[in-house]
Amino acid sequence: MIRTFALILASISFIIVIGGATYEHASIVPVWASAPPVSLAMFQGDYALRAANFWIPIHPVTLVLLLAALITNWRTARRKFILLTLGGYLAVLLLTFLYFVPELISITGSPFGQNVDGELTRRASSWEALSLARLGFLIVLAFSLLLGLSRSGERRIG
Repeated sequence: MIRTFALILASISFIIVIGGATYEHASIVPVWASAPPVSLAMFQGDYALRAANFWIPIHPVTLVLLLAALITNWRTARRKFILLTLGGYLAVLLLTFLYFVPELISITGSPFGQNVDGELTRRASSWEALSLARLGFLIVLAFSLLLGLSRSGERRIG
């Protein structure tokens, strides 16, 4: 019972990550990426968007829940699905911290201006396309995690 509960919690948390990314790509990214630096006003001033307030806590929570699911399901048929998801998620987080976050901060931290900057627009477009690929990969990982949930939680001998 605890094995299944741990995997359900990890799955919910992982899918919340996907939901946040989907929301940002549907509502926020198209706006800021459309015409920087003119379109970057949402990141500046006293009422600036603070997406980090969501992203900074959700990743450690999701990692802890995935690790708990892995530990509790170690000797079950679910282990390989959890390992695949955890390994893929760690790779995504590494890429996020090496490329996506620094590039996002660089673009969105550009000073506001009245003229569209072609180079910033190109970088924003590239960031958006790569981020959509990252989101697609996370969705594939979610299917793996949910497929693991469909496997037996009974312990295997050996």
